[in-house]
Amino acid sequence: MTPTQITYLVFGIVLLLAIVFDLGLLSKKSAQLTTKQALKQTIFWVILALGFAAFMWYEDGKQAALEYVSAYLMEWSLSIDNIFVFVLIFSFFKVKEQYIPRVLLIGVLMAIVFRVVFITLGVELVNRFHWILYIFGAFLVYTGFKMFTTNQEEEFDPKESSVYLFLKKFLPITMDDGDGKYRIKQHGKPVYTALFVVVVMLATTDIVFALDSIPAVMGIVDRKSDHAALVIYTSNVFAVLGLRSLFFLLRGAVSKFDFLQQGIAIVLVFIGIKMLGEELIGTVIDKPSQVIISLVVIIACIGGSILYSIYHKKKGTPPDMP
Repeated sequence: MTPTQITYLVFGIVLLLAIVFDLGLLSKKSAQLTTKQALKQTIFWVILALGFAAFMWYEDGKQAALEYVSAYLMEWSLSIDNIFVFVLIFSFFKVKEQYIPRVLLIGVLMAIVFRVVFITLGVELVNRFHWILYIFGAFLVYTGFKMFTTNQEEEFDPKESSVYLFLKKFLPITMDDGDGKYRIKQHGKPVYTALFVVVVMLATTDIVFALDSIPAVMGIVDRKSDHAALVIYTSNVFAVLGLRSLFFLLRGAVSKFDFLQQGIAIVLVFIGIKMLGEELIGTVIDKPSQVIISLVVIIACIGGSILYSIYHKKKGTPPDMP
């Protein structure tokens, strides 16, 4: 077996064990996670992800490991940006605390499946039509500028969401939670509960965020290398795996990260420009150096925006949620 195949095998085993662990232990009795428990679980997922980076360094080399860390940090920061939208969805549909862990878990599992499908399609398209990279690059630059100048969280309204309106138009829906069920009978007819709608909205919301994150990761990795697809798959999945515990850790302090969106926006613009100028940049800076520069930019922008958020609060920002 090649080093990349061995890494794929280990990744598959770790992913299977992680899902079983999450299903069996972290979701037991659908109990709400306390902040302390969420912190421990978040640390566990981060250590697991970084441990995999160390294994990748051993099996696939320094460049693959650094690309993976850069991509994981990019995905992880976007996951934090996701959480505010998740909070709005749960609040609008008045989801009871005892149902949130299970709904989040199902949403995360669906997100993993959708991301694997999207990544597979994206990699195949890029391999067949290299010019698509320039479309991705332009899209990232546009998205970055838009994200920097607008507040996407304030613009999101669950009741005006196209997904919610679509489901409401074509399916019989009730705002009742059905005592934890996804479909119940009312007046002798089957209807879908609010929990069903929430699960669908969580999964589709992640798909929307993936439209930014997956092209961004493609701009980080060396797509001509044997480990390119491996880095894209693993960084995405590991970031999504820790999303549930990260939600419980940060949902009461989402307003503490007021400027994270701007930090992410700068990174997206940077990666977009890098993709657009790939050929020219490649004649001046070699791939290993590009990876290190990307990692430094990501750490500086994400870390800097979080630190700036802690000491500078936006005017008119709502107080932290309980």
